[in-house]
Amino acid sequence: METKYTYNGEDITLDVMFKIERIICLMAEREKKDFDVAFAEFLASETYKALQHTENALWAESSEYITDEYYREKQR
Repeated sequence: METKYTYNGEDITLDVMFKIERIICLMAEREKKDFDVAFAEFLASETYKALQHTENALWAESSEYITDEYYREKQR
């Protein structure tokens, strides 16, 4: 299954994919975990689900901001 992200009719798939990769790298570094473990944890998060809905423009925020959102979610 191919995932394609669009915003205002523009294909932003690469933008979102690069952003996700950077977020996971930040998580792995911060938590001293393997990339694969951090990836699986992020995919199960509400933050990741929010990124799927491009109309909310979360994808346009910095990787650091989205990573912080992930950690705020974990604290709830």
